[in-house]
Amino acid sequence: MTVTRNRLILLAAAGSAAILLAAFGFQYLGDLAPCKLCIWQRWPHAVAAVLGLLAVAVGGFILTLSGLSVMAASTGLAIYHSGVERHWWAGPSSCTGDGPSLSQMTPEQMLNPSLVEPIVLCDRIAWQLFGLTMANYNVLLSAGLVAVWAMALTRGRS
Repeated sequence: MTVTRNRLILLAAAGSAAILLAAFGFQYLGDLAPCKLCIWQRWPHAVAAVLGLLAVAVGGFILTLSGLSVMAASTGLAIYHSGVERHWWAGPSSCTGDGPSLSQMTPEQMLNPSLVEPIVLCDRIAWQLFGLTMANYNVLLSAGLVAVWAMALTRGRS
């Protein structure tokens, strides 16, 4: 089987779709609520999946380059989240241990369940396998997808 540009793009798009499905599986089947940075990390994969379909249907260098760029951004965002989880640098104050607390709420807010949303902290590791967190795996997978998009750029249209 020849590895063509379109096959590489479809592989990259399917990889992003699989990562999204896994994230939703952890959330809805595994009952593991995502933090704000987890949600942010889903967007590049959604965009890359759509870009992949468009790049195969329409063709062109720009869509393939856009897919590569989106996955590079995904890798950077996952690196950022990995660093926040490991306490290498500060994360957004809205989802880290330094964020909003009950002490900042009025008694009326605390007693009204519709006003209180559970806060999932970005700097707490909720799940890991072999010492790697979901953000760490996203770094590895997104970087791999950058490589697949880059290989697609080197292939002619087919």
